[in-house]
Amino acid sequence: MEAADIPFARYIGLEQEKGSVSLGFSGTVMNHLNTIHASAQFALAETQSGLFLQTLFPELEGKAVPLLRDAQIRYRKPAAARIVASASVDTSAVETFRDQFGKKGRGSIRVDVAVTDINGVLTSQGSFTWFIQTL
Repeated sequence: MEAADIPFARYIGLEQEKGSVSLGFSGTVMNHLNTIHASAQFALAETQSGLFLQTLFPELEGKAVPLLRDAQIRYRKPAAARIVASASVDTSAVETFRDQFGKKGRGSIRVDVAVTDINGVLTSQGSFTWFIQTL
């Protein structure tokens, strides 16, 4: 799946490139301070976390369904330029998930996401816990 395959992501203008998702600085995603709205930053980070799961577990695509279980986000600085999300997962969490999923056909994993603007300023960061189970 690509970001463009997700109707809401397409609607707000998320763009996918080289393993990351970005959002342009445009009037459609602005808040009352003329910076990128908090909900747009959340959507960017959440989308990146879900797409990152595909890179970690490509063998599960079409065989399992991921559902967002929990999300926490902290806004650090106003986003006044294009923003880009990058995701990471602790290596031990990947092994724990593979073990859970192999035994039960389901498991949970947390994906951490940092959102930075094109100047490298951290605008927000979050963690997204996904529950994944076989279809």
